[in-house]
Order: sequence, then C-alpha cells, then structure tokens
Amino acid sequence: MRWDPTPAIWERMEVRFPGDERPPAWKIAFFQYAIAASFLILLAGYWRLQIGQHAQYLDLAERNRIRNLPVIAPRGRILDREGRVLADNFPAFSVLFMRESATALSPDGVAGIARGLQLDPEELRHTLERTASLPRFQPVLLKQAATLEDISFVESHHLEYPELDLIQVQQRLYPKHQVMAAMLGYVGEVPEDMIAKLGSNYRPGDVMGKFGVEGEYNQILSGRDGMRRVVVNSRGQEVGELSKIDAHPGNDLRLTIDLDLQMAAEASLGERPGAVVALDPRTGEVLCMVSHPSFDPNDFAKRIDPKEWQALTTDPMKPLMNKAIQAQLAPGSVFKIVTASAALETGTVSKDFTVQCVGSVVIYGHLFHDWVFQGKHRAHGTVNIHTAIRESCDVFFYTMGKMLGIDKIVYFAKGLGLGARTGIDLPAEAAGLIPSPEWEQRVFKHKWYAGETISVAIGQGANAVTPIQLAHTIGGIAMGGVFHRPHIAFQDQLRALGENPPDNSPHGFPLSDETLAAVKSGMWAVVNEGGGTGSAARCPGIDISGKTGTAQVVSQALQESTKSSEYNNTAWFVGYAPSDKPEIVVAALVQRGEHSTVAVPIARDVIKAYFDKRAGPKPPSNQMETQVRVLSQARPAIPAGPVATAPMHQ
Repeated sequence: MRWDPTPAIWERMEVRFPGDERPPAWKIAFFQYAIAASFLILLAGYWRLQIGQHAQYLDLAERNRIRNLPVIAPRGRILDREGRVLADNFPAFSVLFMRESATALSPDGVAGIARGLQLDPEELRHTLERTASLPRFQPVLLKQAATLEDISFVESHHLEYPELDLIQVQQRLYPKHQVMAAMLGYVGEVPEDMIAKLGSNYRPGDVMGKFGVEGEYNQILSGRDGMRRVVVNSRGQEVGELSKIDAHPGNDLRLTIDLDLQMAAEASLGERPGAVVALDPRTGEVLCMVSHPSFDPNDFAKRIDPKEWQALTTDPMKPLMNKAIQAQLAPGSVFKIVTASAALETGTVSKDFTVQCVGSVVIYGHLFHDWVFQGKHRAHGTVNIHTAIRESCDVFFYTMGKMLGIDKIVYFAKGLGLGARTGIDLPAEAAGLIPSPEWEQRVFKHKWYAGETISVAIGQGANAVTPIQLAHTIGGIAMGGVFHRPHIAFQDQLRALGENPPDNSPHGFPLSDETLAAVKSGMWAVVNEGGGTGSAARCPGIDISGKTGTAQVVSQALQESTKSSEYNNTAWFVGYAPSDKPEIVVAALVQRGEHSTVAVPIARDVIKAYFDKRAGPKPPSNQMETQVRVLSQARPAIPAGPVATAPMHQ
C-alpha cells in the first residue's frame, strides 16, 4: 500500500506563519486619515506664517532687531548783552521705555523698574497707562536726568528688562543758579493736554519753557529732534546704525540784560525780599531784573522733588513770583510825582503855591497825619512843590488831592503808564490798579467817597503798581514824557529769527517845560539838597535824581498792635542818572523794609555799577529834545470833573 503524503488530517489543518498577521482595515484607514490631517494642519500653519501673517511677523522680527531712538535737539543758549551765558546745556542720559519691544509688565516688573530707577511705583504705573495708546514706535521717557546708579541698573538688567534703554540728551543748565531765576524761568515736561492736542508735535517726556524768557521765547529756543535707526542684538545692545536724521539745535537768544549790573543789584538787595529793575529810558531795554527770594531753576531741569515743589508754592514770600513784573503794591510817595505833574499841568497850582504843614491836616472832617509827625512829631512848615517833593510832605499832597479830584489824578496816572501792563516781553505781567469811581462802582457797588482821593494822592489806598511800571513811568517823565516799551530781547535779533516783535516806537504823554522843570528839580533835590529823603543815593561824580516812597500795607493801629514784621511798610526808591539826559532808571523795592532809606542804596549801587563800566559814545545831546518835539502831539482833553465834597468813607 502506497503512502499518501497529504492525508485528510493535514487538509483539515491551517498552517500560520508569524509574518502573515495584518491589522484590521479600519485601523489602516484611520491612520491614513490622521496623517493626512496632520499634513493639512502643518500646511495651513505654514501658509499662515509665510503668507497670511507674513507682514506682521516680519515687523515683529524687525522690531526685535531694529530700534528707533530719538536724537534730542539741545535748546538754544540764553546770553546777556555781551554774550555771557545765562542758560546752557550739558550732556546727560535719560531712561526710555521702548514700547516696540515691550510686553505687558506684571506688577512685580513695574515695581522692579521703579525700585531700580528710584521712581514712585504708582507714578510709573500711571505713566505707562497714559502712554499705552501712543504708537508703539514712540518711546516713553521714564527718567530725565539719569544718575550713575540708574545707568548701571539699565545696563546690568538688559535681559530682565529689554524694554529699557538710554539716550544721550542735553540737560538745561543755569550756571548762575538763583540769579535771574524768576526772569529766565525754567523748563519742564510738556503737560498731557498739550500732547493730546490735534497736530501736536510733542511727545511724552518732551520739555518746554514754562515761565520767564524760557516760556516767552520757547519757539526760538526749542530745536527740532532727530531720529536714529539702529540694529541691536538679542541682548538689546546696539551693534550698528541703519539711518540717521540729524537734530537741529535751537537758536541762541541774546538779552538786553547786563550781567555786571545784575550781579550788583543781586548783591545790594541781598537776602531781603523785593525786586530791582533797571531800564534804559532811551530805548526801553531792561538792563537788570532781580526778584527775591528766588529759586534754583536747575531743580526744574529734572523732575523736581514733590517736597521741594510744596515748599516753593507754600512759601508766603512767593519765590516763584517775578516781583519785578508781578508784585502789585502801593507805590507810596513815589506816586506824588504823578500828583505833582497833574497839579502843575492842569494849572491847579503853580510852582510857587505853598501850604503850611503843621504835621497834620483836617480834610472832610478827618485828621490826616504827615509821616514826619507820626515818626518824629515834627512838621515841614511852609512848603511849595519843590520842597514838598524833596521832603515828601504828605500834607501838601493831601491838599493837592482835594484840589485835583480823583478824575484828574486817574487821567495823569494812566497817561503816565500806571495801572496798565507795560508790554514787556515776559509772560504773566501784572496790570496793577489805579482806583477810580468806575472801578469802585463795578467792584464794590457803591459810589466813590471823596476821602478816598486823599489817600490815592499820596500813593496809598487801593493804588497798586509793579516795579517795572514805576521805572517806566519815572523814566518817561525824566525823558520829557517820552516812553519806550520795556523789552528784554533785542528787536533786530527777533526779526532776524523770523519773529514779529511788538512795535517799540516811542509814544508820548508830553508835559510842559514848566511842569518838567519843576518836577525834575524836585527829584534832583530829593538826592542832592539838604533835607532830601534820598540823600543816601548821592554818588561822587554821578548826577542822580529820584523819589523815595514808603507804603503802608496795613493801618498804623494794626502795625502797632501786632508788632509783626509781616506788616512792616514797603520801601521804594526810583532813581535815574544823569539828571539832565537819563541813561538809566532803577526802581528798587524792599518788602517789609519799613522805610524807604533801605531801598535808596540799592538803586545807587546799580547806577554806580552802570557808570563804572559804561563804554561807547554817549547819545547825541539833542536826542531827548528831538523825541519830545516829535511826540508833542495834542493830548485828549483833561477831564474837568467836579472837586469831590462828599464825606470820607470810614
């Protein structure tokens, strides 16, 4: 029997090998779809990165590599008339917050930056919040004047705070510190409302002039900033420069101020509160301007400490005020020159008219004392207008006030430049006040009382003038009724810089030769004759004239009851030289000075300093006479006005 190799049992058996196992078909399909979906997702992402958001990511990449850094233009210098520097710049660093590369800072990040730069965290947070809407390419100034510690912090924390950067700037410098501070003004950050204005070219952190010359001539002194596009590495360090737009510095500004006279006035006034202003009455040029107490404008060139600001703004002597153009005080007896001019010019009295001074006079039922009676229980005796000016006799001018009436006094006071701004090219000049019946009715809603005229006639009552006004008025009278607008910048210079300065043509309020001779003779006697109240102004070789003034700030009774120096009288002296053809007029004010004798030497020192250094030819001898002749046009009619007879208002 033959053997069969494939018996039935083998046919029934299934032989399987390890490599023959296959996954189910549904699993294969699932993996195929998953792989296809992944590729589609990757393809979509690639398309979004390379095509859909290409511009955005390219911009982000460029921002990580390229920075736009401002190039700060230095402000123009401020110079005196001889080119000596009054305000300058010096190299410094400022800390910027680069918003291009910045991410949202956590509270800890804000606190860290504030701690490193010694800033108030709340103030820093507020700065970042209010600048969040600005274009991202525009950096934000965090700190103007960076110290060495600030610079070290920024440089050593580039990885932690890549948005911080340093730029070199020109910080304002006032080399004379407190000298001329109120006149020069200061610079500070541009306020937010100006930045927000449509079309504004200012950015957060920009500086501008805030007061004085810096504010008045900000456009001239300000430059035009530039820009640098630089390449930085991953650590934020600059490795190259792509382009640069140069900054254009501001223009220098030369003032009419003479630094030598300024220093003489500063030294003479010393620590006493008050003001000194000197003018050239032939041109209106301001030769010096002092205001005490003062402040250091260098403190404002960087962010001033809040405590310092609080101290300045709460000081009762107002160091931030330019007292030369803003202090509005009663002029005292200096005003008697106006009353005398009105009395002579209207024919109310002649130069030979006399009054018997017994130390007091009763007018409208009220007893008015003379200053010599109050202080020394003396009297002036028989006085005419010459001796009344020389010895500042109150009784004589009380009588003049009654004879003139308020309307004529107001007419001449305003015509001679009081009670109105002089137009000096400095901001915030005060107008002063010459009280009148119209003013009384408008402010107090009642009629003018005749007794008020008596006080006004001697420069008391509601009279209020500024030192610049008194210098302008007395200088104009000394020039024969010819007035030039006071100014602190040279007119030709302003025109050359494209500015259009106000007209500085002389204007006139001409007085007759007889009036001028009598009034000027009286002011000469104040300094040069025995009994003159300004004899301390005498200076060998210099012919000085002037008028003293002592003005009460409160009643005599209150002064005596309080015994406080806060209520001491205001001391004035206005002097000019030479007496016949004035070249300089100086108004000196000492607040709480008690008596005019303390103001007289101040004006004398400034006049002496002027003549000690005077250089150049003298003006033609006929200059003043020519101006008087040109300006001797007809004046408006002098108000007649009835002589007031109403009882004095108590």
